[in-house]
This record gives sequence, structure tokens and C-alpha cells, in this order.
Amino acid sequence: MRLMARRRRMAMFVATAVAIAGVALPAGAAQAAPACDVTYVTNDWNNGFTANIDVKNLGDPINSWTLKFAFPNSSQQVTQGWSAKWSQSGNQVTATNETWNGSLATGATTNIGFNGSYSGSNPKPTSFTLNGVTCNGTPANKPPTVALDVPAGPFVAPANVPLTATASDPDGTISKVEFYRNGLLVSTATAAPYTYTLQSLPAGSYTVQAKAYDNLGASAVAEKSFTVNPATGPALVATPLALSVLKGGNATFNLKLSAAPSGNVPVTLAKTGNTGITVSPTSTTLTTSNWNTGVNITVAAAANADTSSTATITASATGYTPVSVTATAIDNGGGDNTYIQKFLDQYNKIKNSGYFSPEGVPYHSIETLIVEAPDYGHETTSEAFSFWIWLEAQYGRVTQNWAPFNNSWTVMEKYIIPSHADQPTAGAPGTAQYAAEYNQPSQYPSQLQPDVPVGQDPLRSELQSTYGTGDIYGMHWLLDVDNKYGYGRCGDGTTRPAYINTFQRGPQESVWETVPQPTCDTFKHGGQYGYLDLFVKESSAPAKQWKYTNAPDADARAVQAAYWALTWAKAQGKQADVAATVAKAAKMGDYLRYSLFDKYFKKIGNCVGASACPAGSGRDSAHYLLSWYYAWGGANDTSQNWSWRIGSSHNHFGYQNPFAAWAMTNTPELKPQSPTAVSDWQKSFDRQLEFYTWLQSAEGGIAGGATNSWDGSYSQPPAGTATFYGMFYDVAPVYRDPPSNQWFGMQAWSMQRIAELYLQTGNTKAKALLDKWVPWAIANTTVGTNWSIPSDLQWSGQPTNWNPTNPQPNTNLHVTVTKGGQDVGVAAAYARTLIAYAAKSGNTSAKNTAKGLLDALSAAADSKGVSRPETREDYKRFADVYNASTGQGLYIPSGWTGKMPNGDTIAAGKSFLDIRSFYKNDPDWPKVDAYLKGGAAPTFNYHRFWAQADVAMAYADYGNYFPAG
Repeated sequence: MRLMARRRRMAMFVATAVAIAGVALPAGAAQAAPACDVTYVTNDWNNGFTANIDVKNLGDPINSWTLKFAFPNSSQQVTQGWSAKWSQSGNQVTATNETWNGSLATGATTNIGFNGSYSGSNPKPTSFTLNGVTCNGTPANKPPTVALDVPAGPFVAPANVPLTATASDPDGTISKVEFYRNGLLVSTATAAPYTYTLQSLPAGSYTVQAKAYDNLGASAVAEKSFTVNPATGPALVATPLALSVLKGGNATFNLKLSAAPSGNVPVTLAKTGNTGITVSPTSTTLTTSNWNTGVNITVAAAANADTSSTATITASATGYTPVSVTATAIDNGGGDNTYIQKFLDQYNKIKNSGYFSPEGVPYHSIETLIVEAPDYGHETTSEAFSFWIWLEAQYGRVTQNWAPFNNSWTVMEKYIIPSHADQPTAGAPGTAQYAAEYNQPSQYPSQLQPDVPVGQDPLRSELQSTYGTGDIYGMHWLLDVDNKYGYGRCGDGTTRPAYINTFQRGPQESVWETVPQPTCDTFKHGGQYGYLDLFVKESSAPAKQWKYTNAPDADARAVQAAYWALTWAKAQGKQADVAATVAKAAKMGDYLRYSLFDKYFKKIGNCVGASACPAGSGRDSAHYLLSWYYAWGGANDTSQNWSWRIGSSHNHFGYQNPFAAWAMTNTPELKPQSPTAVSDWQKSFDRQLEFYTWLQSAEGGIAGGATNSWDGSYSQPPAGTATFYGMFYDVAPVYRDPPSNQWFGMQAWSMQRIAELYLQTGNTKAKALLDKWVPWAIANTTVGTNWSIPSDLQWSGQPTNWNPTNPQPNTNLHVTVTKGGQDVGVAAAYARTLIAYAAKSGNTSAKNTAKGLLDALSAAADSKGVSRPETREDYKRFADVYNASTGQGLYIPSGWTGKMPNGDTIAAGKSFLDIRSFYKNDPDWPKVDAYLKGGAAPTFNYHRFWAQADVAMAYADYGNYFPAG
């Protein structure tokens, strides 16, 4: 089992959120003028839409502004706006600046927006004025021109569709051309030829745009639409559909049939495009015996192959829909070709094997039937996004192409960082009322206790002053990517991806006992008060509200990835290519500081008794560790104008990331802008390293963590409980079904960050931790055909009380490996830890063990990535109803009833499956159903996104740090 089977988000608070995952299409309605350039982008759904508007001042500096435009359709109405004062008279719309965004220097841009309604069509305005000046081209500054070419098709899913743009400027030069797919920025070209290939498109309708900018910032847009049709009848199938091939090297793709043939099927392979790329063989035969396993086709790139153009390999057979594969030659980014090519092969599979939704969002797994922390495979987590960003940073190092890295952050920002419309009252005042956490779901809902003192939020005013907004710039942890549950955005039922939440009822609430809920609870689904009264009990009827929960380890991993992207881009002389994204990572790190504070901002240390433990102020509520979550929420109705923010009291060693803290302290481009941020992260860096040292067992493994709120209610811990700066040792912080530090993956993930810190800085504390941890891990590892790594751990004893001036050895804290396994994601993370450690220390055993693990992963490769069979005995819990004697099963309070969006009844006596009846239609359900009826436990080969990304990066790390093999 892996961490993803154990992650918990258990913030008890008042609220849930508006989920607008807007797809924004840049419009060419208003172009440059001496005074202004306006970009108007919308995301439409049913009879509503969200509009985001960039207003750029191209004239002299201004201290205030008024933007005006007219809706073409009389039914179009502004219903709610932000970042401006909005009014509408007839079809005439006016937006006037707020106090904080009225000043626009020459070249400065401000972003404003609104939610709107319409009937019929939703055309874009054709003209805008800023302070009375029309934002259109004039002889003083003519806008550029751009044309977009898309092949005529027809296209059959999965399809590769090349885009080609031509652009010119009558009075200047073209600075860049951006390509958009259904409103999402997917690539930026800074020099001709301006091309991009959309890869592996599923069936659906697509609108694509090329937006050209001139040297003065004026822009023009060209737009085309096309349809990708579903495959009908027999077809050739290629995996992957796109290849990156090192110059002087080769790669393969698998070619098979969609269904069994009646006889032999001759296939021809023709190549067009890049002359330095060849394909072998040029013909093959698929038969009744190999049609499903397929044949491998080799694509080679000559040492002098052109890197600016692609080759298209088209496989054809009589009576079958053909398939095309795109191949690109790339320069060797440094390192051993064998492992760098392994990285590229794995990368190609990840990008072309069903890991991404049509919106470009990474799924938790290719497979839909999978129950871990996400309760459905086509949900996704902030964790998956952070691994994707890191993967694209590695790709940029190898290929010097930074567009995919920037695109990954763009998609993340678009879909899993709540927009202003998703958190409309985030800037409103307010504090969270205290509600105790309880050990069992059956003890919920938890009563709000307004008389319990809570501390002062030390960050709110500073962040709002720094960024001019009350919005939080952090990822929510969970998305229903395909909108499987049907909540949509704030109850609209249709918008996808949709923000959801699950865990919220104490450390014993496993994934099997959760009730999925929308982050924006408008009472449209669930019970009388939506889902709120399952978790929190109020003295009066609850208000409609929104709430989000952040997983700090994911945001910190994104910052870590941004550091490496910056470092590698600098080495290539391409720092400018990633500068804007790195600046966003620094901003994310600014808000990530909420995880450094106690949940209710109470004082740190010996905090016993909810009422007795004093409220904090300033930094006396900071534990300076990356805690299990931070969360924020507020009123859904903007007229109510209240919001809240909380940190977390629970600190797990597995979430710490001193590497990210070091990067934000020592890298100028990653230093957050707020005045106290760098100081906070410096203290966090020191505190995190102390935390690891305090928790290192006699054998070398790192134990669980510490809490400032025992049992989540500031209770009295057992006598003699060890302390760390007055916080209490917890062997299984945060969740206990199963114990949170049982899984070895926590060790591998977290120690990889320590190893990178040691690699980059030579930090002596990091080295001391690794010098003890690495031999322990290797002693419990076997490489070769029957390879095995630690899986389950058991802990005994506890650390000594922490004395920062005189730390003592933990002779009474012990760990035992109780079970080994072949988790491919953990093996990759573990190998990466050993690689970084060996690269700095020269430790031969670490290097050889890492190589042995990589060889084992290579042997487990399949057409979609790397996998091993997993037998899931826990799937018997699909049908468990609540059992008071064991505490397991879905708990719903007696008398509480409600409905899921699909009509499933939520009530006492129901099971996990009862409120997720859609699982009965899953193609893998018969295997589980047979198990529930007495058969053998089902076995699956899962392809989790994070695991596949870590496998790819393990190959890249080895090829980079050990170029001689």
C-alpha cells in the first residue's frame, strides 16, 4: 500500500466553496491602442459564464480607470463581479477600479472579472474603452496580424492535431505566439516557425487559438474549431502517440489492433517530415495471436537530426482506421543516454496513455476503480499536480523545452487553485470558531464552541497588503475531474473539473467511511443543510458556504520543482523562459506559511485544555513545521461578508520539506514578497531539520510526528509523552486506519528531500540523517529478479524529550520492517533518495542499490508505464455498513437523510458502495463483485500518476548524476 491509500484531510471548521474551473478563451475583440489593450476571455456553461478580463495600459501612467463595453446580446447580464466596481444599464457595462488597482504604470496589467448569465448565445463584446479611449489599433501603434492553420481532418480519437500559425506586425516585431486549446494556454513559441501539436486528443469538440503579441504588447487572435470523432469499427492503436527521441538514439511505440482480426493484417508504416528521423520496420503484420499484445516499432533519430521539426509516422491497413505517431528529435541534455532515453520513454507513455483528462488535468490513475485517499481513480489531487510540475521540470532539463513546465503550472492554476469566483468572500474579516476533533466518525457532528479562545491570524493583513487581494493562492487537495459525482461548480451539476472534499471526521475516518461533499455547499444536494451538519453542529441553521483544504506537502513539492526548473534553465541560459512561473511558485510559498501555525492560532507548547490553552498572537502560535493542512472558507453570499482561515496542529515528518524552505530562503527568485516570509522560512528550515533528528529511531527510520492538540481537542496526553518544543510525540499523527507512519513510502518521499538538500548544500544535519537512514533502508532491501523494498513498518518506544542545545540519542525508539513489497512508486522515490545521496557522498552501496531498483522497474514496464500486480483484500470494505463494535463502516447519524446528486440515498445503514452506486457500472466491477460474493480478492495492475512520474524522474536523476552509467 502507498501513502495515497492513507492521506487524510481532517480540518474541522465552518464552511464549503464555489467551484468555478473556468476555461478561458482569449478573444480578439479588442486589440492594441495608444492607451490600452484588453483581453476578454470566457468559460461558458448552460446559461451562465465566467469572464476574465486583462486590462493593459499602453499609454501614460494612470491613477484611476473606467472600462466600458457593450454586450452584443440583450440577455447577457453581469451577476457578480470582482476586482472592480461593476454596473450595467441595458447592454452597457461599466467597471471602475478598486482602490488597490487604480494605478497602472505604462505596460502594467490588471485582471478583473465577473460571473454572468445569458440565454441563447454568448457572443463577446466587439469594442472596449478605457477612460474614454477606444482600445483598438490606430496608426500610432497598429496591432499584429495572425493566421492559424489546422488540417482539414477528419480526426479520429485519439488524435494528434498539428497547429501552425503565421504572424507579422506592420510597425514592429512579433514577440511571441501563444496556442490555446479550449481556452487553456498549452504552448508559447517565441520564434518562427510557430507550431504546436495537440497530442492524443480524445473524442470531442475543440476550439483552438493562436494569439500573437508584438514588441509593444499589442495582440491579435486567430481561431479555428474542429471535431475529433470517436473511433468506429476496427482501428490500429499506437501507444504512445508521441515520442521524444535523443539524437543518435532510438525509441519505440507499440502497434496493435482494437479488436481480434479474422486473419493476418498487413500494416504499412510511412514517415513524413523530419528527414533525420527514420522508422523500422516500414511494414509489419498483426495476426490472430499478436493483435492484442502488438509489435514494437522503432523510431531512430540521426545524430544530426533537425530539432525544430517533427516527423509523423502513419500506420495503415486495409479496412482499419489508421493511426499517426509524432516523433521529435531532441539534443541530449547531458547524462547517460540509456537512462535519459528510459526517462523519455516513460515520459512519452505518461503523456500519451490516458493519464490526462480532455482539459489536460492529470488523473490520480488511468484506472477508474481504485480506492485510496481519492475514492475514485479519475479524481485528482494537488499531489498529482505537484508531481506533474516536477516531471516537466525534468523534461525541460533534458530537452531545453520549458513550455510543458509552464503549461503544467498554468493548468494547475486554472483548475485546482481556487479563482476569485471560487472564494468570493476570502478577503472578508472573520475567525474560525473552535470545534473539537474526535477520534471516531460516530462522535460527529462536532459542536461549535464560540467561547473557546482562538488566536490572531498573523498573516492575513500582510498577504492582503502584499498582493492586493484576500484570495488564497494555494491548491485545494481534491478534484472530481470528470464530475463523476455530479456536483459541478457550486451545485450547477455540470461544470468540470469540480472541487470536492471527503475526509472531515477525525483520525479513524478511513476513505471507506467518508461522505463526498462539494466544497461549495448551497444545500442543493445532501440533506436539509447540504452536508454541513454531518460534520459541524451549530446553534442555529448553518449558512450556505464554501471551504477549501490545502495539502502543504504538495505545494512545497511544487516549489521544490520550481527551484530545479530555475536551476536547470539557468544552466541552459534560459532563465527567462521560466521566470514568470518561478515567481508564481514564490507566491505559493508565501501562502504556504499558513501550514506553519497551530490550527486555531493557539500558543505552541504544553497546550492542554481547549479553554485553558491561551490564544496566540504574532509568532507564538507558529510551530514552524509543515503541518497536515491549512484551510480557508467563507460565506457563499457575498452580502454576508465573512470568512475564516486555519492552520493545523498536527505535524507528520513525512510532510516536511526543508529543501523547499531552503530554496525560498536562499534563492532570490523564490523568495516570497511578504516582509516576514523569508524569516519565517528560515526558522522553518532550522525547525524541520531538528524535527527529523528528534524522530530518527535507533535503527535509522524516522518516526511519526508531534501535535500541539492532543486528540485534536487540546486534551491531556498520557503521562510521560515525549515533547518537541512542548508539542507531544504521536506515533501515528493525523490518521490511524491504518497507522499513518506504517507505510515506507512516507520514508522514501520525505528523505528524498533531505537527500536533495544534502546534494545541493552539503548540510551536515542532512548528511547525519542520511548516513544512518540509508544503511537501514538498504539492509531491508533486495535487488534482482525477486526484488523487494520495505513496505510496512512497526514502531515501539518513543524519542527523548527534545533539547535543542543538547540533543540526546533515541535509544528507546525502534522500528521494525514487518512486510516487504514491490510498490513501483515507492521504489522510484527510494531510488531517487539513494541517487542524490550517492551523487554527493560517493557511497557505492547506495548507487548500486539504486541502479538495481531502476533495473527492476525497467523489467516491470508495460505499454502504459510501470506496474506490478496488487491484490486488494481491503476491497471487502466496499459493502461495509457501520458496525458500532468495530467502529468501521460508513457512519451516518440516526435520522439524518439526504441524497447524492445521482439519487443515491445517504442514511444510517448505508455503505461506501451504496452512496457510490456508479461503481457497479465500472468495467472492473465484476472482479470486486465476485470477491464480495466469496471469491478471491481481486488483483489489479494500477498506473498511478504520481508513481509513474517518480519512475520517470528516477531514470532522469540517474542519467544526470551518473552519466557514465
